[in-house]
Amino acid sequence: MSYSQKLLACATAVRSVLPDPQRPGRVLSAVDKIEKADVLDPALMKLRQAVKSLPIGEDLRDVMHGRWLGHPVHPLLVQVPVGTWVSAAVLDLVPGKRYTAGLLVGTGLAAALPAAVTGWVDWAEMRKPQMRVGVVHAAANSVAVGCYAASLFSRLRGRSLRGRAWGFAGLAAVGVGGALGGHLAYRQAAAVNHAEDVSVRTEPGWHSLGATSDLPVGEAVRRHVGDVPVVVVRESGGAVHVLADRCSHMAGPLSEGKVSDGCVTCPWHGSVFRLTDGWNVSGPATAPQPAFETRNVDGRVEARLNK
Repeated sequence: MSYSQKLLACATAVRSVLPDPQRPGRVLSAVDKIEKADVLDPALMKLRQAVKSLPIGEDLRDVMHGRWLGHPVHPLLVQVPVGTWVSAAVLDLVPGKRYTAGLLVGTGLAAALPAAVTGWVDWAEMRKPQMRVGVVHAAANSVAVGCYAASLFSRLRGRSLRGRAWGFAGLAAVGVGGALGGHLAYRQAAAVNHAEDVSVRTEPGWHSLGATSDLPVGEAVRRHVGDVPVVVVRESGGAVHVLADRCSHMAGPLSEGKVSDGCVTCPWHGSVFRLTDGWNVSGPATAPQPAFETRNVDGRVEARLNK
């Protein structure tokens, strides 16, 4: 066989194991089935209620969501267990590193609890297709924790080979959980800023929102700045506030929310935004709402995006 023929054979072999670009791969098809598995919903709703009933207070819940950080804190916390467990797997392949590998396994187990708690708090505020994938993601990570606990126990009893075997099994489970977490974030857009594109989609300059007299006092109404939906609230003193209508948390319609104490509350998950500047007063939203400047021109309200 010539060199070119060998290269062609290798290329053919590689293509045979890669996903077909013309149709979804087996992995994606399997996850899509999880997204649509509404048979899980009754159990998920009970689990969601249990998570939301945890007596941790709204302030601590906001801390767990990551409102102070500006984005979810869960992805930050998972770096510790994943990083230590991957490092332990590498050291398990190096002679004389058994103690260090065991220490890393234990560190990962200790760090897994806060990572899991913040993940569950975020999960309870997701949509049903996201919750279905999220609970399988959590199950895979729970299997990983169980494997690593068995790994640490075996190592402490001097059964190094068994401890390493459990560790590699845990790493495989972590890989599955990580892949599902990536699907949640990048395919299903869970816990991302759903108002991030407003600055790109909004044309510069002033845009008319209609006559001031057409706006009810103290109520949220929906208008458009070009193609961007916005929520407009007129105060009793005459001031008019305008925010992007799609909630940054999960794109809920703020124009259907309740206006109170200078804020508007999202009707979907209860995020509260200050009308004057869009600041997220309370979560689960971790990003503020894009706000617009307003002015009155001959009895008509005009708005432009804050720079």
